[in-house]
Amino acid sequence: MSTSMSTNASPNPVPTSIKAWAVMKQGDQDLVPFEFTHPDALAANDVEIQVESCGVCHTDLTMLENGWGMTTFPFVGGHEVIGKVIEVGAKVPSSLHKVGDRVGLGYFSSYCGECDNCKVDLPVICTKRGISINGRHGGFAERVRCGASAAIPIPEGMNPDTAGPLLCAGNTVFTPLVSFDVAHDAKVGIVGIGGLGHLAIKFYKAWGCDVTAFTSSGKFEDAKAMGADQCVNSRDVEDIKKYSNQFDFILYTPDQEGPWNEYIAALKFHGRLNFVGIAPSITASIFSLLAEKSISGSAQCSPARTSEMLQFAAKHQIEPITEVFPMAKINDAFDKLRDGTIRFRGVVKL
Repeated sequence: MSTSMSTNASPNPVPTSIKAWAVMKQGDQDLVPFEFTHPDALAANDVEIQVESCGVCHTDLTMLENGWGMTTFPFVGGHEVIGKVIEVGAKVPSSLHKVGDRVGLGYFSSYCGECDNCKVDLPVICTKRGISINGRHGGFAERVRCGASAAIPIPEGMNPDTAGPLLCAGNTVFTPLVSFDVAHDAKVGIVGIGGLGHLAIKFYKAWGCDVTAFTSSGKFEDAKAMGADQCVNSRDVEDIKKYSNQFDFILYTPDQEGPWNEYIAALKFHGRLNFVGIAPSITASIFSLLAEKSISGSAQCSPARTSEMLQFAAKHQIEPITEVFPMAKINDAFDKLRDGTIRFRGVVKL
């Protein structure tokens, strides 16, 4: 494949200083203007992206607060990036990326391409994978760098102002569909209609599933407008019990604990309860699993699968419901994320 720098070279020199918004030290809540420069020239297998927009994900909030104990400060979050390639490394073939291409960057920023997991198309568990907001600066900035394989082409016609959440939330809810071979006519329950759940309804309905939303009664109309066929009050255990042996697959999206035995009882024979939300723990009766039911979890998928997800979203006109903020109002987006009033994903735009 051609690696001609004449094809991929940036037409103008890329400025060295990058303006961003950062949390400067642990304990701070607000992001403030921050400037940085990359210490080294662009690596041979990397690309640099001019950021157009970036989703504001709950993972950014957790990292901002050092909730997983691995945040380095100053912290520049942002891992749902939409932007245009402005520079490519010397070894990046023009058939993969060239200057001017619109791409997306999600949670993972690079893969080694050599470990056993990469060789069997499981780069998300690559032993040397990079994370877009851990040990490097993310997309709440003018520009961001990543491995060329982690930059995913954005389909023509997809709205760059709202597509960012597909790179994380969309990726997360789409993965189980294909990883667990969910049938196109499956009866599916989606628990939690927030940033993940509202996209799950759209994807699973477009897949052909009969979709039931488990949510508070105040969100029934929202869920039906997104495509849900039925709604169940997730705050009423007696209501959940009415759905015993009904579902082939239940996707659990919240980060809170739930009535586990009741959700497992709602599964059919061979049914699966799958977690994409990071609930603190699960305690359930083993007896409830003896009808060959299973509990599983899933994260995100490979670049090839992510591209498949974006193409599916484009074909079925699946778009996140977003609130868009100028970058200067990024703290307003985080305030709404903290108090749970964001509908349903926040995006900041440069």
